[in-house]
Amino acid sequence: MRIVSGIAIAGFLLAALGSASGAETGKELWKTNLGIFYHEASAAMDQDGTLYVAALDGKLHALTSQGLIKWSFRIGSSDTKSSPALGDDGTIYFGSRDRHFYAVAPNGRKRWSLITGGWIDSSPAIALDGTIYFGGWDQSFYAINPDGTRKWKFATGGPIDSSPAVGSDGTVYFGSHDKKFYALRPDGSKKWEFATGGPISTAPALNSEGVIYFSSMDGFFYALNADGSLKWKLWTGGVQESSPVLDEDGTIYIGVNEHMVAISPEGKKKWGGANGTIYSSPVIAADGTIYFGLGGLLVGLDRNGEVKSTLWLGSDILVAPTLAPDGTMYLGAGIYFYALEGHHPLANSVWPCFRGNLRQNGRCANRVQTSSPRQ
Repeated sequence: MRIVSGIAIAGFLLAALGSASGAETGKELWKTNLGIFYHEASAAMDQDGTLYVAALDGKLHALTSQGLIKWSFRIGSSDTKSSPALGDDGTIYFGSRDRHFYAVAPNGRKRWSLITGGWIDSSPAIALDGTIYFGGWDQSFYAINPDGTRKWKFATGGPIDSSPAVGSDGTVYFGSHDKKFYALRPDGSKKWEFATGGPISTAPALNSEGVIYFSSMDGFFYALNADGSLKWKLWTGGVQESSPVLDEDGTIYIGVNEHMVAISPEGKKKWGGANGTIYSSPVIAADGTIYFGLGGLLVGLDRNGEVKSTLWLGSDILVAPTLAPDGTMYLGAGIYFYALEGHHPLANSVWPCFRGNLRQNGRCANRVQTSSPRQ
């Protein structure tokens, strides 16, 4: 388990408490004990408000928006880091470290599973035609039909734990530990590849103009054009476990080691702040608040990088928060899965959260609005 410096968190708390805007994020609406110590997969949300949580107790849980467990699906391995994605028919797709990729029906019954040659930490993406994409530690990238049959497999030179994204033209993008970023056509042929100086583990984000954003362990954050040419790169000097999100004006937010960093669409650093280690990807609310985990602290920053809110949960927050249409925030930390009161839904941008939308299907501007924000 990752441990964040208590001194760093204490310093950040003191700074927040000294700020006029350093208020609590919101009261706890409920918490459900899932019987595990920590979470590494973000929750997906369906149109009816059902939350799907892949946990390290060897189960996929379906929770109601009131925190009741609807059902639990037993996974072959107790170690699952792949965040679930929802198909248009409600099927839940995810991978596990038992080397299997699963499709589970909305009622909790297994539709099918597919065995691969290695761990699957990559969270799946789903194309408009229903094709499911994911990578594996067997150095292969997979395309699977909705019935569970393999469409094609593409080999890279290293393990793939980067979660893919699908462009509007069907191009699928992902990174590999072989230090390359790939663009593949829907038929599995390579469109282009882009070499970086380090392994790529995080998920890319896409904007409406086809620009692809991602980070590499070489310390750079990259923006590529749709043809694979370099638009710009920015030295961040850190190893990112956080994946980028995009604000309404095109600003990019990403956690880099001890800092949440804001980058302009032109590739200039706007600001960077926070003390502690950031593992979770951020989420952007409609009022411009950027939420993320900093150790056991849930932090909200405004668009200028100033502390707006804090909430101490006590256990490391390793996953991106899920922000519902009514403003409620859901996330796992320690043995609990929490619901926190909020008042604003996702920002109206093409990629405001991890995997782009609440269904976590890795596509632009496909969010699920199920109810109105809290008043």
